[in-house]
Amino acid sequence: MPATLRKTSLIGVCALLLAAIVLVSGKPAKAQGLIRDTEIEHIIKIYSTPIFQSAGLSPNAIRVFLINNRQLNAFVTPGQRMFIHTGLLQSSDTAEQVIGVIAHESGHLAGGHTVRIIDESREAGLKALAADALGIIAALASGQPGAAGAISSAGRDVALRDLLSYSRTQESAADQAAVSYLKSVEMSPRGILEFMQIISNQEALLGANQDPYLRTHPLTRDRLTFLEQQLANSPYRDRPPDPRLQALHERMRAKLIGFLEPARQVKRTYPQDDQSLPAQYARAISAYRNGQIDEALAGIGRLIEENPNDPYFYELRGQILYENQRAPEALPDYTKAVELLPREPLLHLALARVQIALNQPELDEAALENLSIVVTRERENSEAWRLSSIANSRLGRTGETAISTAEWHLARRNWRESLAHAERAQRLLPEGSSGWLRALDIAGIAERNARRQERR
Repeated sequence: MPATLRKTSLIGVCALLLAAIVLVSGKPAKAQGLIRDTEIEHIIKIYSTPIFQSAGLSPNAIRVFLINNRQLNAFVTPGQRMFIHTGLLQSSDTAEQVIGVIAHESGHLAGGHTVRIIDESREAGLKALAADALGIIAALASGQPGAAGAISSAGRDVALRDLLSYSRTQESAADQAAVSYLKSVEMSPRGILEFMQIISNQEALLGANQDPYLRTHPLTRDRLTFLEQQLANSPYRDRPPDPRLQALHERMRAKLIGFLEPARQVKRTYPQDDQSLPAQYARAISAYRNGQIDEALAGIGRLIEENPNDPYFYELRGQILYENQRAPEALPDYTKAVELLPREPLLHLALARVQIALNQPELDEAALENLSIVVTRERENSEAWRLSSIANSRLGRTGETAISTAEWHLARRNWRESLAHAERAQRLLPEGSSGWLRALDIAGIAERNARRQERR
């Protein structure tokens, strides 16, 4: 992830606490947390890029995070970060509904509505929350569960929810912006209207039972009327959903349901007589999640036979094999996935993990090449630095081991440990070399943050 994540704003911290999350591993899992998944992130990028461009936002500057939570919710924070709950993705019937929500949230970003939140958070004196959330920020960067453990208290949760609430004026402005963005990409506002209608059905529920989207995004009859009028007048009102986007949406839902829902629900949603790709995908994932490894491998094998150039099926089979102590068999699948999708850092990370697990010098060298690609794209990915430290140590590169370990602790906000290893790297590496200069930078960053932490 970008190195600028170290500079996460105070409200960025607050948003993470508001979500009340405990971080999980870099694949969908049953516990609440942030999810990293190459395929789902790629689909969301396809959905969002035209919208961001229409809004005058840089797609490469906006980070979209997935929160494993059944509730329907999405929100944005300063620092151009957007958070989407898996519940929203699973409950949406069409890609248009998700794109409509992304368009609305983009309206908040483009309209500068989060600036008010910054001002109010400063007045609220939330420095203690920032301190509590340092571990969450580290895990957000790395996707590693050991980097986080803080969860906000109920009182803080309420305060932060209030800070993240938008006014009715801002909500209407975001709706208007969303409609204009959708029109510019030749899409009707049908999706956003359908989502708002789903949310409006919850208005009669007590606050504790409402989805948080309704509590932070006040809905009025005027807003629904506006969207209904915009749909009626849209030149694209009768245009059917894009079949390519809908196919991606069905795959994404199937993957989430397969990973996150009990086996009995997967079977109800995707009965055995349903031989569509999403149904086969969900059942194979569910079998893997429930320890039916032979069945899972058979299912994903059939998908690969039918779709020999799909990187995500190779990735899944590699994951199943690796996690069941079959790393030698997983290596070709991860290698194939990277060949098919060479620009995805999470695939390079997974391949490097398998290469290191096999404990062969030539594979350690190859792993370092893959990890270099990861940290170029995601500087604060602590798992990549941890694996780099292991590979460098095996190859006898003491200086590189020290700096990789320093980077690992830096990403996890272990300031004193990072400082100690950075100072060791300076002693081991040639003065003035790129590694020595980076170690000098790390030492400065770690020492400053260690002092701030001790003053609190």
